[in-house]
Amino acid sequence: MDSRGGRRSRNPYELTDESPVYVISVAAQLSGLHPQTLRQYDRLGLVSPDRTAGRGRRYSARDIELLRQVQQLSQNEGINLAGIKRIIELENQVAALQQRVAELQSAVEGAAAAIQQREAAVHASYRRDLVPYQDVQHTSALVVWRPKRSSE
Repeated sequence: MDSRGGRRSRNPYELTDESPVYVISVAAQLSGLHPQTLRQYDRLGLVSPDRTAGRGRRYSARDIELLRQVQQLSQNEGINLAGIKRIIELENQVAALQQRVAELQSAVEGAAAAIQQREAAVHASYRRDLVPYQDVQHTSALVVWRPKRSSE
């Protein structure tokens, strides 16, 4: 896992959406923003790219998409940067919670399958020579008892 919660690929040469490959000038061009704006967003914590050993910024495809989203929220929706930061935080929290729910659902399904297997094993272990118990039906029939007469 990287610092932003994304998964690192096992093959270091495999590029993913999380791979930090773009320098700031390329990221600015791809996002349609000025490099200084990217630096400001980094300082504010809106979009935090990975850093090289020399402290240079390296943006991923995911970072570029986030920069575009910040620009869209700011310019088209009129949301200020503090509001955008809160929106991003909440979206990240929702994504993490959705992942946790999926993990828990998987665990519950696994536990249910294990219970069904155990139940099937118990049923398979029943002795087949026993007669199953059947509940007697209760009726409202009336039975009249007459004692034998002693004179007969």
